[in-house]
Formats: sequence, structure tokens, C-alpha cells
Amino acid sequence: MDSDEDTQMMDVEPIPTAAKGKGKAFDREVPSENDNLPWVEKYRPVTLEDVVSHKDITSTIEKFIEKNRLPHLLFYGPPGTGKTSTILAVARRIYGSEYRKMILELNASDERGIDVVREQIKQFAETRTLFSKGFKLIVLDEADMMTQQAQAALRRVIEQYTKNVRFCIICNYVNKITPAIQSRCTRFRFSPLPIPEVEKRLNSVVEAENVNLTDDGKKALLKLSKGDMRRALNVLQACQAAYDIIGETEIYNCTGNPHPSDIEAIVNSMLSDEFTTSYNMISKLKTERGLALQDLLTGAYDYMETIEMKPHARIYLLDHLATTEHRLSTGGSEKIQLTALLGAFKNAVELSAKA
Repeated sequence: MDSDEDTQMMDVEPIPTAAKGKGKAFDREVPSENDNLPWVEKYRPVTLEDVVSHKDITSTIEKFIEKNRLPHLLFYGPPGTGKTSTILAVARRIYGSEYRKMILELNASDERGIDVVREQIKQFAETRTLFSKGFKLIVLDEADMMTQQAQAALRRVIEQYTKNVRFCIICNYVNKITPAIQSRCTRFRFSPLPIPEVEKRLNSVVEAENVNLTDDGKKALLKLSKGDMRRALNVLQACQAAYDIIGETEIYNCTGNPHPSDIEAIVNSMLSDEFTTSYNMISKLKTERGLALQDLLTGAYDYMETIEMKPHARIYLLDHLATTEHRLSTGGSEKIQLTALLGAFKNAVELSAKA
């Protein structure tokens, strides 16, 4: 009898339910010793103090929360700079461990046409939570993918339910959000993270996970991350799975980016070797290393900053790099574009010699 009662009591244990439809409540708890989680999630900031950089943004939001005057928020900036992590930390700060019940999240992967705005968001916004003060939070992640009609419908919903709901709109490109919605939100720009800040967080992850990362490997990883924390952690985790010791070569192999020494050889060959010799050498290297001309252009652009060149020749070359990139993006032939680029380098050498 006792055992039956025990099982009944266990069955009564409440289970947190997700919001109806495709919009779902956040379901990420603070990770414990969970080794199956990707490092991006495992080391996601829990509090506003944990958010890397952006101290001006977090302190401003902290003041809003303290005075209980949180406005509608618009976070924009490149990927991997802490936009979603910040709003998650804000939710934990306001609602505590029960924050999932007070949040509705709609992502770009969900259907977010005009019907979703009219039905799901309105339905969530209309219902007030029993025995709890304040407001609920609706997070629209990657909102720049929403249609213009959906944004127009959202504008009215934001106004209508301000009393018991706050919106946080997250996007990469703020110009894709209608001015009417922008004017109803307090905007915060999340700039790419400073390299020293990324390095600090990387060091703590390397220590926690016992990663054998060399100094040149770390430099390459920070260079490739370009201020994107998510990218840095994902590349590090991929390399950790593939290699015992992670150096510069391993990082470049893992990401598929051309190695700086290859870029150096290609650019120097373009500048100094005879046309056919240079073309054959580059074609051979491309085949051996599996490189795309697009990647070589990016590498050549970075490497050109280190070369001494007459200003007008540099301008001429940069213009041709841009033109080649545009032609490739519209479906141009790699062979023809490579020969055109070679020709541009030869012309640049002549321009430098004349001056």
C-alpha cells in the first residue's frame, strides 16, 4: 500500500510545460557536469556579470531592472557576440529559476508569419500569470528574417500589451527591422568582442577541458574567430575531438581556411613569377590543398596589408580583388577569375615600377 502511495505521489510531481505551438519556452538549465553539451551551451553565461565585454549594456539593463522600468529591447550585432546570452541572463535575474514559464521564444527556424504574430504572440501576451507580479517576456530571435507584414502586425501587439509583456527583439541587421518597431524599443548594439576578452574566456575553457592548445594555435584561433565567441568555441571543440595537440596547422585544417604560408607563397608568386609559372603553381596548390578562390581572396587581402606597395597600385589591386569576389558570387568561372586576378597583379607590379 505504502509503495502505491509513493508512486502516486511521484506521478503528481509537476512537469514544466512548453508554450503551445511552435513558440517554445526556453528550456536551457544551467549546465552541471554535463559532458554531452556543446561547449557553446556548457559555458554560456548564467548572470549578467558573466557576459563577456558589453559592460555598458549590462549595467544599463541592470539599472532598468532595479528600478522596475525595463523597456522593450532591441539587440543587434554580428553573431556570437552575446545577444541571446544577455537576454537569458536578464530572464534569470528577473524571474529566478522559474524563468522558463515566463518566457516565450520564437526563433527564425519557427514559422513567424502574420498568423503566428496574431495568434501565438497575442495569446501569450493576453494571459496574465496567476500570483505573479510584473510582466512576461517574449523573445524574438533572428527577427530580421520576419516578413514586413508580420512586423507590421507586431507593431500593434507591442503597443497593445505593454502593461504585462516586454518584448526583446534580437537580430543581426537592424536595417531589416521596420523603423516603427525600432522606435518602440531601446536599442543596444553588440559589437564584435575584443580579442583579449575572447582570449580570457578561451583560456578558462582550455583549462576546464584540459585542451592541449599551443600558443600559435591560440593566435590562429583568435584571428579566425574575428570577435565571434561561438565560432571560437566551436572550432576549439572540433579540433579537440580530432587532434591531441592543437597548433596553427590543425586550426587551419579543421576550419578549411588556407594556411598563411600558402597565401604568402601564392601572393609572392603572383607578384614575382612569370604568368604561366605562377598560374600552374597556384592551380596545383589549389588542387592539393582543396582551396577555393574565394578563400584565397580573403587571405590575399589580409596579407597585402603587410606588403610595401605604392598607394595607387594598392588601390588598383584592392579594386580588382573586390571585382573578382563579386564575379565569383554571381557564378563566374574560377579559372577565368584566377587568370584575371593574375593579370591584375602583373599590372599592379608595372604600375609600381612606373611611379
